[in-house]
Amino acid sequence: MSGGWITFGLFRRAEKTHNLQRGGWVFLTAVAAGSSVWCTHFIAMLAYDAGAPITFDPVLTMVSLLIAVAGSAYGFAVALQRGFRFMPELGGAGIGFAIAAMHYVGMTAYRVDGVVAWDADYVFNSIALAVILAAVAVGQAIRRPSRHSLHLAHGLFVLAVVALHFTGMAAVSVTPMETGAAGTDPDVLEAMAIVVAGVGLLIVGTGIASYMIDARATQESIQRLQHMALNDSLTGLPNRVSFADYLDNELERANDDGAKLAVIGIDLDRFKEINDLRGHKAGDLALKAVGRRLARLLKDGEFVARVGGDEFSAVKRVERQNDLLDFVSRLEKTLFEPIRIDDFETATGASIGVAVYPEDGTERERLVSNADLAMYRAKTDVTRAVCFYESRMDESARTRRTLAQDLRRAVDLDQLELHYQVQTSVSTGEVRGYEVLARWNHPERGQVPPSEFIPIAEETGTILAIGEWVLRSACREASAWEKPYKIAVNLSPVQFAHADLARLVHEILLETGLSPGRLELEITESTIIADKTRTLHALRQIRALGATIAIDDFGTGYSSLDTLRSFPFDKIKLDRSFMNEVEESVEAKAIVRAVLTLGRSLHIPVLAEGVETDDQLAILRAEGCDEAQGFFLGRPKPVGQIFQDGSVAGSEALSAFSGRVPHLRVGRRAG
Repeated sequence: MSGGWITFGLFRRAEKTHNLQRGGWVFLTAVAAGSSVWCTHFIAMLAYDAGAPITFDPVLTMVSLLIAVAGSAYGFAVALQRGFRFMPELGGAGIGFAIAAMHYVGMTAYRVDGVVAWDADYVFNSIALAVILAAVAVGQAIRRPSRHSLHLAHGLFVLAVVALHFTGMAAVSVTPMETGAAGTDPDVLEAMAIVVAGVGLLIVGTGIASYMIDARATQESIQRLQHMALNDSLTGLPNRVSFADYLDNELERANDDGAKLAVIGIDLDRFKEINDLRGHKAGDLALKAVGRRLARLLKDGEFVARVGGDEFSAVKRVERQNDLLDFVSRLEKTLFEPIRIDDFETATGASIGVAVYPEDGTERERLVSNADLAMYRAKTDVTRAVCFYESRMDESARTRRTLAQDLRRAVDLDQLELHYQVQTSVSTGEVRGYEVLARWNHPERGQVPPSEFIPIAEETGTILAIGEWVLRSACREASAWEKPYKIAVNLSPVQFAHADLARLVHEILLETGLSPGRLELEITESTIIADKTRTLHALRQIRALGATIAIDDFGTGYSSLDTLRSFPFDKIKLDRSFMNEVEESVEAKAIVRAVLTLGRSLHIPVLAEGVETDDQLAILRAEGCDEAQGFFLGRPKPVGQIFQDGSVAGSEALSAFSGRVPHLRVGRRAG
């Protein structure tokens, strides 16, 4: 009975597995089935009183056991196949034949001192019962048409064994003979009983061991899967799911205890730079190093998870304010420590935002959102790496979202317009061209400065539509001018990443009829750093069309010289920050002189931005600067105002050189 339970328990394991693992479970199932049938048979034979001396043939006895195990293995293996509808019943029938074969080979091993006679009908019926009942039993075990199918399968299997034995024993009759042979040797029966008991223990041991092994393997698999599901595969830190679960539990605990809880958002500042310059392998190594360091700094009540990309989140139980400040300080110190990767050393840096329960929110989503708002504020503030959440950040975020929505419709609603700022020769005051600047006339907010809406446009991808509109409109307007002045149009890094710029420029030049030599496209160093290979390829294609390329805000990037070496620019635009200080700062003047010298050495003209006084212009003239641009020379104006009486509205610039314009210092140019 117990052998049957173990057999079908193991069989269910085999049914759930595949390939070699299934083969192992089928073997264990066959051992349990064959051994239990064999034990049943020989226990009954030991109890059978033939009325004459008996003995057992050891070879045939063991052969009968092997037949039971091998036949059962074949039958269970066939039953698990899916090639034929009645495979389960066919396999069960094979097991029935194996049981019958074991019985009659075992009977042959049963040696009795007498005449043995067989009834053929009983023999046939015993085999038929074993085959039919075993086939139905296995069919029930696999198909399971009802919730009691496994119990029914077990009962039918036991019935198959019992029916075979009793019907088979009814088929045999023994007539004792007076041969003078000694009686049955008690030692033989004792040895046989020991063998049967040993096989019985083998069955039980097989079942218990297999369950223990399977339970241990299952537990280990569950633990591995659980670790994979709850931990980041790269850093080994808990992942976003773990973070959410942990924070929920901590919030519940803080609510019960009336305690405070800090949620901290972390974003690495220079991770993209590492990826772009050194490759993704270096980026992965940097993340692993950061993950190890963050894991080591944790104390009781502190938790850190990697929630995606270069973003991490932390949770800290707060008993005293100093505890939180200490944790944030340790985070900041760790994240700004240098990391050595192969042959170079770098530091990722980070922006950290902090929100505290319950002051800054009582729900997980709210706290995480507020921590992110604080983190983004830290990212935009170059003076600090850590920022605590403040309620006005919500207002700023809502305003930003509203502007983003309005900006998507600005082109279609004709709310954008172009302004042009003159660019002149420093030595003669001659007008060389105009920089094109976009302006947004918001129906409610009025003029929205470019410094406010351009970053939003780049973040949301709206810059693609705006950039195309600016380029097309500027080329169309410039093509109608009487004099062929150049126009300079700024390009965003987003346009290089998501648009076929060379094709777009070519189409617009053909559409508007503007000569390619009159179009100058301005890019910043950050555009090249974002994707150097792609950007330089696009610049070469654009230059092949006949347009010129200028590098904007030169001197503010860390790789300015490498940028000039990578691509032969047609113009260098010196960043306005140097002109703000050139009159008072010896260092600023030295930098201006160095850039101008560099431009002359490379035969690249230099344009100085942000010229606001006559003294600044005089310094540029003395240092041999080629061109200048700024409020002192001309403010940005709509196209209708840069032409007056058929001549170029460069009167401000010309009068600046002739001394007719008062030398007034004005604010920085917006845009």
